Amino acid sequence: MALDNNTLQQQPTEVLIDGVLYDCANFRHPGGSIIKYYLGSGDATETYQQFHIKLPKADKYLKTLPHRLAPPRTNVDPTEQKRLDKLSADFKALHEACVEEGLFDACWPHIIYRFADIFVLHALGLFMLFRLPALWPLALFLLGIGEGRCGWWMHEAGHYSATSIPWLDIKIQEILYGVGCGMSGAWWRVQHNKHHATPQKHRHDVDLETLPLMAFNKVIARRGKRNINIRRWISLQMYLFGPVTCSLVALYWQLYLHVRHVIRTRRYTEAVSILARWVIVGVVCHQLQVSVWKGLGGVLFSQAFGAAYIFVSFSLNHSHLPVLSEDQHAHFVEYAAIYTMDVAPTWFVTWFMGYLNYQVEHHLFPCMPQFRFVALAPRVRMMFEANGLTYDSRPYMQVLRTTFKNLGDVAEYMVTKD
Repeated sequence: MALDNNTLQQQPTEVLIDGVLYDCANFRHPGGSIIKYYLGSGDATETYQQFHIKLPKADKYLKTLPHRLAPPRTNVDPTEQKRLDKLSADFKALHEACVEEGLFDACWPHIIYRFADIFVLHALGLFMLFRLPALWPLALFLLGIGEGRCGWWMHEAGHYSATSIPWLDIKIQEILYGVGCGMSGAWWRVQHNKHHATPQKHRHDVDLETLPLMAFNKVIARRGKRNINIRRWISLQMYLFGPVTCSLVALYWQLYLHVRHVIRTRRYTEAVSILARWVIVGVVCHQLQVSVWKGLGGVLFSQAFGAAYIFVSFSLNHSHLPVLSEDQHAHFVEYAAIYTMDVAPTWFVTWFMGYLNYQVEHHLFPCMPQFRFVALAPRVRMMFEANGLTYDSRPYMQVLRTTFKNLGDVAEYMVTKD
């Protein structure tokens, strides 16, 4: 594992971008506290470029900050620096080729398809509830999958990679996530961007901060090991994750965490969207003439499928991989190569995972429309091979077994003595 640990004379309030140190002491980043991960250490060049490619105003803001040329690095290993320079140059060349070829541009037929996909699943599920009530388990399953696919599409909009029009993508995300999942797009953006900045990095990647409900690795499990209740729960996590834990997380987000964020930040579009979701649920239950408790049970049953669909799918690409120490730094490309992986594509896997089986490509190019990854993947593989990096892509069932085996291994560690 090669890490970018070259020493740089950098102040704790400065961030390094393209050879220039910018003083962010009096700068409040619109994207939240994500910027703190690169203050005083590490090179944020590729991270900054990839996350702001759809936000040209960012360059103007950046130039207004106090800045200075970065001094030469000290204690540099020439061989290692040469390797990292080549990796940066190859990635830059691939990025520029993607821009020139229009791979970051939106595709409206694909946008229509993604909305139609969500509409058909919901329409079919509701048709079964009203016209074929004997098939209610299948109907609720389809509605749960439809809810999950709202999550896939809002995820793309949250990265500005749906329409490539930032304000429109944000509105799509807020409405779709609110109505489709009962959650806050604004909360998601702040948290998810932290994950993208430093995936699998201890105390940086929020996707690792899963206690007390989950522990995907021993580093996290160690923190809760002294609490007997957490230890007992985690010891069963391999069995609880899909059917129970995913639903608990979804409910906590829907009923407390996201609602609190919407109220605190006065997100009116999101508030109306979330309210609209529950009004629609109420109208459907009224038309079906079911009791409140039966309707609530149906909602929870359907949501259990949607939550497991989303969270299990996300866990396949990260959760069982190595964890980077909080005092270390990786090159932007190495974060994607070492700390994420792809689930090998078939037409069904790619549809089922909403193109996020191409997680390596997504972490390299988070603002690129995700359907483009199908054609981009061979070029990323070639870049990795040219730089001595492993392109990790494994079949779905193999990754699924690995993920749950990892949950079991961590659970076993939780009940053993140190």
